[in-house]
Amino acid sequence: MPSNTLSDKLQQKLAERAAQGNLRVLKTTSGLVDFCSNDYLGLARSEKLRALIHKEEEKYIQLPLGATGSRLLSGNHPLFEELEGIIARYHHAEAALLFNSGYKANVGLLSALPQRGDTVFYDEASHASMKDGLRLSFAKSHAFRHNNVEDLRQKLERTTGQVYVLVESVYSMDGDQAPLRELAHVCNAYNAALIVDEAHAVGLYGEKGEGLVSALGLEQEVFARVLTYGKAMGLHGAAVVGPQVLRDFLINYSRAFIYTTGLPTHALVALKCAYTLLPDLNRERERAKRLAHKLYLKLNKLSGIRCTPEGSVILSVFLHQPQKLKELTAALQQKGFDVRPVLPPTVPQGTERLRVIVHAFNTEEEIEGLAQAIAQGT
Repeated sequence: MPSNTLSDKLQQKLAERAAQGNLRVLKTTSGLVDFCSNDYLGLARSEKLRALIHKEEEKYIQLPLGATGSRLLSGNHPLFEELEGIIARYHHAEAALLFNSGYKANVGLLSALPQRGDTVFYDEASHASMKDGLRLSFAKSHAFRHNNVEDLRQKLERTTGQVYVLVESVYSMDGDQAPLRELAHVCNAYNAALIVDEAHAVGLYGEKGEGLVSALGLEQEVFARVLTYGKAMGLHGAAVVGPQVLRDFLINYSRAFIYTTGLPTHALVALKCAYTLLPDLNRERERAKRLAHKLYLKLNKLSGIRCTPEGSVILSVFLHQPQKLKELTAALQQKGFDVRPVLPPTVPQGTERLRVIVHAFNTEEEIEGLAQAIAQGT
């Protein structure tokens, strides 16, 4: 039967990936020390946030549980507009538009905004959702070398027409920061629109956790920012912030927005509550960074490994013998530490690493214990 033939083909593809040692499977963990999740500030497990959400939901009891449809049909209600106003003001932008996830926001923005005849340059380390959005666009797109402003400049010199430049402010795999000031200067010089994905910066950087763009005072130099709420905000959903005309354009042309049911009421209330807590989390922001720096220093004293970057809560641990990565991961989990390897195709061949994320709720003892466990495992 044809279905059997197709099943055989799919099974063969899975077998190929298994033979490469890169087969992905879903699994759950419990009782392990979290050095894996993106819950940087601990908001996903915050009882204070949970209680605040429960109390705030009573104010919106008249709203349906679900949006009931696309926001252009039956799905819009005043809480959407209220929250988007809060988001825009908080991030010093003219307007905001909510999407159902960071992936949806990037796909929705980048498939709609760049037009046929336009050119997009994106950092080669950009998130898969950005690249997927560009695949749906009619614009030409080209990568530039990671964080290499001169490489970007040379490409811009040979380009005419409307140009966009895409970067992450904090890169999800490597944990390093984009040189945003230099990028903004180059984009200004060549009249290119700079778009910044702030998924791993929101909550951690800025006076009130507004993100790295705001921390550097570059709000007017960046055309659009993508804010993702599944990381430091501990929730779900995303927003694109920028000028009012961008919001109006996306409402009319972004298929990922137009043809998607809006977020449920609970998600909107939760985001509103998280934004009320975010300004007062400076202690958590500093603690996560301090603990990460401590781990960074400890790991770089060990032989057989290299830990990067300095100054980030996302650490990449590279082994001099990368073939031992899975063995080390299993040993660390056996000792009670939830850490995960990052393997191709998520990262390029030869850059396999242990990805360690440090949170505000981790303890000094856990940092010491993880460093010792890695030392014993290498």
